[in-house]
Amino acid sequence: MSKVYFIGAGPGDPELITIKGRKLLDNADVVIYAGSLVSPALLDSLKAEIYNSASMTLDETAEVIKKSVSAMKTVVRLHTGDTSFYSAISEQIDRLRALNIEYEVIPGVSSAMAGAAMLGQELTIPEISQTVIFTRMEGRTPVPETEKLSELAKHKATMVIFLSVGMIEKVKDELLEGYSEDTPVVVIEKASWPEQKVIRGMLKDLDTLVKNAGIKKTALIYVGESLRASSESLGKESKLYDKDFRHEYRK
Repeated sequence: MSKVYFIGAGPGDPELITIKGRKLLDNADVVIYAGSLVSPALLDSLKAEIYNSASMTLDETAEVIKKSVSAMKTVVRLHTGDTSFYSAISEQIDRLRALNIEYEVIPGVSSAMAGAAMLGQELTIPEISQTVIFTRMEGRTPVPETEKLSELAKHKATMVIFLSVGMIEKVKDELLEGYSEDTPVVVIEKASWPEQKVIRGMLKDLDTLVKNAGIKKTALIYVGESLRASSESLGKESKLYDKDFRHEYRK
């Protein structure tokens, strides 16, 4: 039997797919891609049968994979960003295990990383924040009680919030349970796409900023004191390159 490859296609920019992912995609017999979330440029010149999973159920994608693998065809399941979170690969892999179908996961570049890179921003700043939380607001998909935004906000770590801009008033209210009103926020719509949109401000104005920008979906919300580093010098340096810091490579 052939194998199924789950590939993180990158956040939108077609050049942010990995070399390994690109090679596998080019040689695939069947490609099932994640609808409007994957750049169409990645599908150009492919010789594979192409399926858009946006209109398909889990059962339907599993059936396509099952038939393709039985016919000894190589299948690529093309997802956005990185497959490590919010990619829904776990439920698909459960189906493949039940069918005894081999699979491999090829990681990609998360939109969270692409957004930070666009800002020229390190999300961890010495003495300010050494923790980054990736999370989402509770919507139709519930979250554990201990992982509600209001609870996570109490850590005052750098936070990147996915899939939540459509509930921006509630996001703001819950974040204010932990962060101060003047905490920096950045919202990036469609990070790394040509139509990317970026807005900056303070937490107290988050909902107004988002509404005025007309952002309704496909956006990331960044919050935390570390975000000041992309617009001003914070004077915080790591020990890594400090002239007085000794380690095995620098005596």
